[in-house]
Order: sequence, then structure tokens, then C-alpha cells
Amino acid sequence: MQRIVKERDRLLRKTARLIGLSCTATAVLCLLVPGGVAPATLVLCLPLAVALALCQYLLGRSGSVGWATGIVLSGVGIILTIGFGDSTSDGLNVVEESVVGVIAAGAVSCVAMVLAQSLRRAVLLAVSLVLTLSSVALVTIAAGGSSLPLALALCGWLANALGGWWMGQSIPKVMQRIAAIGRAHRVERQASEREAQRRHDARLLHDTVLATLTLLAHSGVGVRPEALRAQAGDDAQLLRQLRLGGMPAPQRSGVYTLEPATESTLGTTLESVKQRFGRLGLDVDWHGSGQVLLPSDVLDSFLLALAECLENVRRHSGVTRADVTITDDDTTVRAMVTDAGVGFDLTAVDTARLGFAESVVARLRDVGGNARLFSSPNSGTTVVLEVPK
Repeated sequence: MQRIVKERDRLLRKTARLIGLSCTATAVLCLLVPGGVAPATLVLCLPLAVALALCQYLLGRSGSVGWATGIVLSGVGIILTIGFGDSTSDGLNVVEESVVGVIAAGAVSCVAMVLAQSLRRAVLLAVSLVLTLSSVALVTIAAGGSSLPLALALCGWLANALGGWWMGQSIPKVMQRIAAIGRAHRVERQASEREAQRRHDARLLHDTVLATLTLLAHSGVGVRPEALRAQAGDDAQLLRQLRLGGMPAPQRSGVYTLEPATESTLGTTLESVKQRFGRLGLDVDWHGSGQVLLPSDVLDSFLLALAECLENVRRHSGVTRADVTITDDDTTVRAMVTDAGVGFDLTAVDTARLGFAESVVARLRDVGGNARLFSSPNSGTTVVLEVPK
């Protein structure tokens, strides 16, 4: 709250300085109109105008009551000098009335922006208002001039006082609402990050440790003991890294590293996927393109989804061979994983099972890709994976 009050006061000071300096500059230009004021009056008014502008500038920097008092005294000095500086004049001419009106209504009344924020300053505001209006009335109405400068002065003071009060009340409310929106945004972002991390951890667990445990639960049927030991060793190393606080970045299916991934070609990593599933007893025939350049995050998701599809073939299809066809065009890389296994009824899949939905579909969608599944009982299964280049 203290910071909000400081920002409010700074804005009010700068607004008061802008209004005051603009009106002072306008008054000086009026004073310099040839024949507008007597030379002696001009000589007296210009130093007062310089003092007025200096006090306005310093008020915008510190907001001190002393500078506000200096503005009022300098402005009243200019008004009285114009009213009584030329003893031979019968009343005020148009130029003199303009100077008096601009000084009273803007150059002096700008202090109302910073004096309308507290009861103590409101007393000085009332004194300054009475002093300014009295001086204007003295040099215009008493001299038989127009009452327009007095009306302008009254309107200027009311406008600046009400404007300062309104800004003083509104800015804290606006800042508090902005802060509330910022807090809500941070909470939502943290919740999204936690959900994304949870899904990432679930995929990682599903693709590594759970897959190894499933093999162990089935006594490693169809997998050589050394391949099973190697897979379990990789999982153990990954778990040790996670316990030390590392965040794994998958480079290729089944192998994770804590080093940052860089852009690489698809051909340099497909062979490792083939070798892994060869060790697990699944022969994979590769067709099509083998050298496609992909960003590291897209490549990681593509290979992990591809590996999960091959893992499903190994575990569920009832066959020991799968075909993978890699194609690409100007915008997209596609992989079609096909097996001639038992297949299944897509409508009979339990929606609570998250393996394919999370490890394949959701993983590809996170990088702008997609996955499509085609299968029927006794007719094999085909999965089409697509990622952007």
C-alpha cells in the first residue's frame, strides 16, 4: 500500500508541474506582446515568472509544501504587479486581464493537485484559494475591469482541486485491482506449471520405470536378461538424478540426460530407438526419410511418442515385428507405425487409461503435433504421428 501511495503522489506532482509550467509559459508569451504591458511592469513580472516556474518544477520533484507556498506567493506577486504597476492605466487591458486569468486559473491553482490529499494540506489549500481570488478581485473588479479573470480563477481552482482529489482516490483502487489481477495470474500460471510438471512426470514414469516393472512382473518374458538389466540400470540412474534435484530432458526414447538438448537430425537418433527395441525382442523395419532436421523439443516429443507406440506393439500386438515409415513435406514430419497384430476395438478402450493419451497424443500436442490411431480386432494397428518442422 505504501508503494501505491508513493506512485499516486508522484503522478499528482508531475501533473501539477505540467499544468503549472504550461500556464506560466502562456502567461509569459502574453506579457511579451508588444504594447500589452508597461515596460516597468514587464521588468518586474519576468523575474517573478522565473521564480514561479522554478517553484513549479521543484514541486514536481518533491511535492514539498514550501514549493507550493512559493508558487502561490510568486503568482500573487505577478497579479498585483500587473494591477498596480502602471499607475497611469485606467483599468486592465485585454493582455493584462489574460495574464491575470492564466496565472490565477492555472499557474497558481496547480498546487491544488497536491494539496487536496490530506486535511493538513487542505488548510493551506483554502488559504491559497482565498489569497489568489482576493488578489484577482482587487486588481480587476476594483479597477473597473471585467470579472472574467475572477471567474476563470475560481473555475481553475475547482477543477484542479476536484481533479487532484479524484485521482488521489482512484489511483490506489486501480493499483489494488491491478495487483489483484497480477496475483490471480501468478496463481493460475503456477497451477498450470504444476499440472504440466505432473503430466510430464507421469509420462516419464510411464515410459521408464513402469515399463521396466511391467517386464519384471511378467518375469521378463521375451526379453534377454542382459537387456532387462540394462534397462533397469538406466531407470535407476534416472531416479538417482531426480532425487538430486535434476530436471530430466529426454534426448531419445529410454535415455534421459540432464544436459541441455540441441538441434539435431532425426537420422542420428532413430537408430538408437531401433537398437533399444531390438534388445527387447521387437524387430523394427524403417522406411522413408531418415535425415530430417527438427528443433530439440519437437524431436524429443516425436521420438518419445514413437517409442511409446513401439512399446505398445511389443506388449499388446502379439507379434515381434513392426514397420515404421518416416515421411516429410515443407511443414510436417510424419511417422506411421504399423503392426499386423491382434488389433483391438477402439470404442472398448477404458478412458481412464492414460498411456496412449498422455505419452503419445498429449506429448505431441504440446509441441503443435497430433496423433491418429486406427485399429480393429484381428486386423492390426496403425498409428500416424505428426509434428511441425
